[in-house]
Amino acid sequence: MAGFRLPRSVGLLSPSLGANAIFFVVPLVYFFVLSFLQVRSFQVVFDPTTSNYVRVLQQYSAPLASTLSLAVTVATIVTVVGFIYASACRFIGGSKGGWFLAIAMITLFGGYLAKLYAWRTILGENGILNTGLIELGLIQSPITALLYNNFAVILALTHYTLPLAILPIYGSLRAIEDLPIAAARDLGASDGRILKDIILPQCATGLFSAFAMTLLFVSGDAIAPRLLGGTSSSMIGVFIQDQFGFRVNAPMGSALAFTVIAGSAIILVLIGLGGTRLLRLGARP
Repeated sequence: MAGFRLPRSVGLLSPSLGANAIFFVVPLVYFFVLSFLQVRSFQVVFDPTTSNYVRVLQQYSAPLASTLSLAVTVATIVTVVGFIYASACRFIGGSKGGWFLAIAMITLFGGYLAKLYAWRTILGENGILNTGLIELGLIQSPITALLYNNFAVILALTHYTLPLAILPIYGSLRAIEDLPIAAARDLGASDGRILKDIILPQCATGLFSAFAMTLLFVSGDAIAPRLLGGTSSSMIGVFIQDQFGFRVNAPMGSALAFTVIAGSAIILVLIGLGGTRLLRLGARP
């Protein structure tokens, strides 16, 4: 009797599935269980409770709402700008579209911290922007409102995440064939109608991927608020970092993290359902 043999596809996928389980699933399960425990005398005590999540909703609801709203703002800007840039690379750039895509990807090589410090230098009181405006005679004294606020955080995070968002959008646009677009133009369809009926429905997955990736990155970020946000920017990532670091309260930090994940997931579900509904309404004659 022949022994049981696993399908070849399972064997090929087993290394990646094992790595995913070790580096993603196991840590997530660990921190999820940890979020229901307590800390006493700086030691984690196995005493399951939901008090950590109650404290999150009572004490951190304002920073959580501020973080998610800022993340949605950055994700929306990045998705729209990324779609415009990727569309230009795909439909206008022609044979040189790949070069424009490569230029966008090159900006990733600078590193995250390097970009944040660069924006801090540009927007500071003695930075390049204020110095240039003073030299041109447009202002008399440095503009202090450029730095240490949500504007600086949004600008820096948009700059960093934009190339990452362009890739999935460009990939979905590359999958669109030129023949349906040419046929629509021959039948007298306007550019707006082609965009609504052909391009957007076929690149919806890329747009959603770009939005989701940006939203998840921004909602958990703790470095940009510290370097560029100052005291006026209260993002939840800073509080998570404090719980794991200074306060030595990993269960509370885990509860904060999973609350952010839950909030982001709800937003993504609503965006997905809303986007699908809009595409269906747009497809109606």
